Amino acid sequence: MRVRPKKFLGQHFLKDKNVAERIVEALLLPDSIQQVVEIGPGTGVLTQYLVTKPVVDLHLVEIDRESVAYLKEHYPQLTRKITEGDFLELNLDGLYASPLFIIGNFPYNISSQIFFKILEHRNQVTQVVCMLQKEVADRIAEKPGSKTYGILSVLLQAYYDVTYLFKVPPGVFFPPPKVMSAVIRLTRNNRMQLDCDEVLFKTVVKQAFQNRRKTLRNALKILNLPAQLLAHPLLDKRAEQLDVEQFIFLTRQLEQHREAR
Repeated sequence: MRVRPKKFLGQHFLKDKNVAERIVEALLLPDSIQQVVEIGPGTGVLTQYLVTKPVVDLHLVEIDRESVAYLKEHYPQLTRKITEGDFLELNLDGLYASPLFIIGNFPYNISSQIFFKILEHRNQVTQVVCMLQKEVADRIAEKPGSKTYGILSVLLQAYYDVTYLFKVPPGVFFPPPKVMSAVIRLTRNNRMQLDCDEVLFKTVVKQAFQNRRKTLRNALKILNLPAQLLAHPLLDKRAEQLDVEQFIFLTRQLEQHREAR
């Protein structure tokens, strides 16, 4: 059967097998069997290489009914491990064990949402290898000091080491997207939890970048910063100039002030 790429699902099928094999080989697996979830396998361009790996216990998550039918026809051994549905709505804790490895050519229109979902399950998801829009990949992997550096950069780098692997041109897809793509790898770091309130940390980061042209003193004014923190030289900087540790420090200072009140 033939599967038609659907615009409303943001589907661009990778047709270059060399690129597909490089993506799969970028997944760094231990010697023991590991659960691997492939998001949006489509017609199985990555699946064909993943199923050959003896240490991979492969599960597929696909929202497109045509693709699900295709996968069941071509990979009957995976029939019971194919979930038809939206990855964003899945209960990962209920479906999969820990550690969990994730791989996929992420739909560009929901890639940021996928990463926020991964962050929610950061103590379950050990590694992610994915292809996505180059602009988003750049943002995630960027270091402080760049205009590309943003909310996703800080939140993901707090819990994951990010490796920018390689770029992928539009011509290797059908239909070709209007943008360049890139492949990155996220590997869970050793930080089990932040040295601050993690919900407040997320609030501080989001508020800082929503007003990224302002100094942090002005950008974070809505959070009622204490006088002693307002005088700190870090507040002279803009959000894009702070690394993860500095955002943790700011959050901790704010948290201590609130606890003391």
